[in-house]
Amino acid sequence: MPVYSLNLKVFWLLVAFLFTGIWCLFVAWRRDGVAQGEGSCPENGFNHLQVGFKFCLVFLLCYIILRWCGSFPRRHYGPPCSLSVQQHHHQQQHRRNLLETYYEQHVRLSPHVLGHSKAHVSQIVGELIKVGKAKQLDGSVTFRGDFVQVGSAYEQHKINSPDCFDILVPLKMPQSLKFEPFLKKHKEESFAPILQGGVMCQVAAPKKSEWVKTYKQFSECFCTEIGQKHQLSSALVLRWFHWKIQRCLNVIRYPFEERCHITLCVCDEKLILKILPRSDYVCCHISMSVRLIPAFHLGDSVFLTAQPWNKALIQESINLDIYWGINFSKHEQRLMSWFKDQAPLNSCHLKCLQIMKGLRDLNMKKQRQFVCSQWKAILSSYILKTALFYLLLKIPVEKWDDSLLLERMEDLVLFLKECLQKQRLMHFFLGNTNIPSFISLPKIFKEAQPVNLLEGYGPDILDHVSFQLLNLWIQMPQILRMNPSPRNIPRESPRCKHAVFN
Repeated sequence: MPVYSLNLKVFWLLVAFLFTGIWCLFVAWRRDGVAQGEGSCPENGFNHLQVGFKFCLVFLLCYIILRWCGSFPRRHYGPPCSLSVQQHHHQQQHRRNLLETYYEQHVRLSPHVLGHSKAHVSQIVGELIKVGKAKQLDGSVTFRGDFVQVGSAYEQHKINSPDCFDILVPLKMPQSLKFEPFLKKHKEESFAPILQGGVMCQVAAPKKSEWVKTYKQFSECFCTEIGQKHQLSSALVLRWFHWKIQRCLNVIRYPFEERCHITLCVCDEKLILKILPRSDYVCCHISMSVRLIPAFHLGDSVFLTAQPWNKALIQESINLDIYWGINFSKHEQRLMSWFKDQAPLNSCHLKCLQIMKGLRDLNMKKQRQFVCSQWKAILSSYILKTALFYLLLKIPVEKWDDSLLLERMEDLVLFLKECLQKQRLMHFFLGNTNIPSFISLPKIFKEAQPVNLLEGYGPDILDHVSFQLLNLWIQMPQILRMNPSPRNIPRESPRCKHAVFN
């Protein structure tokens, strides 16, 4: 049989009317009794009615106030009930929807536009390298004849705009000279964070006498003598590379004049190739910046890169010209490819990295200049990528499904927070004995001393970044709502009439 459920709103309203009626009857009965017993005038009875009416108004007013206060949701301080669980689920779903919307509108790049940009870059850089290899001098550094595509644009985690690319240009030394790279021990010098993993590269000749007879010009142009030993100077190689690329560009500039505008500039000692294609289509009008990085191949796809060091952050006693960077881009791509084969088809690992980089840039806009530079340096793309590598090996593969995007994002934030609080995030390749077996490294790097990427930063700034990172994740919905409208970059564009340069 149907069961009747009591409606509390109707019940309390009926109770209020009932008490009001009883009170009116009581007042009327008392008025009649007093009039009969004492012969009081009718005005006293009327006064009693006024008092009763006022009490009824006060009672109704209290009832309305109580009902209004009861309309607010109650907070549960004990174990979560079914209502709080539903609210939590609704909040989580709302946060996930915000992340997905932000990713689609601000982070994700159109595959067509990105592919189009990479085609332009490959065409022009290929012509530069071809000219550079054709015009070479014996006994000097020469082009190997190819180039290596590295960086986020080629690792599928590029964000914002397909306008920046990194290209390694492999170089060769004279055949009789030999590389002897070695890692500087931390105890010998006080290393700043930017020099973590810096390599010194000694050049050895078959005989010491040949340095004077055969390789005198090479030594003067590319080496620095330290303790009667010849150290390959990254600064001298970088200077020669700037000169060489400028000469190559002068050769190819005219053939490409009708199709694109090409310029070469140096920004913070980095060689940047600016490319602006000439086309009637929007996707072809994106101005592209290509950073060309001279590099020497050491074996097993590891490269030494000549890169400018930020001298403002380094002690004056350290000679930066003899230090080289290490590039493990091929190993990183190999690790990503391996994980992609193991993970679900709709894996969210790259999306997590892209969203994290986007949130980092959003939060950077409201920081002071000094804090902003420290924030970007500590949460650099390489550090975010290193944190992701550790999580890929720590979290089961099946839990990287796209439906668990919010959970994996939270894991990444908490992992970074823990590393910042411990002031410790180790380099994924240098001295790491737990890397997958399919990644092969030269012996010098496999047996190297582990390198802490956060070493050299003060505990105060690391704690501040940790607090800001956690606050960024908590306040993420409000930050995304205040984010400006999507930038004017073509997401999907019409088919271009210049698919590649002819």
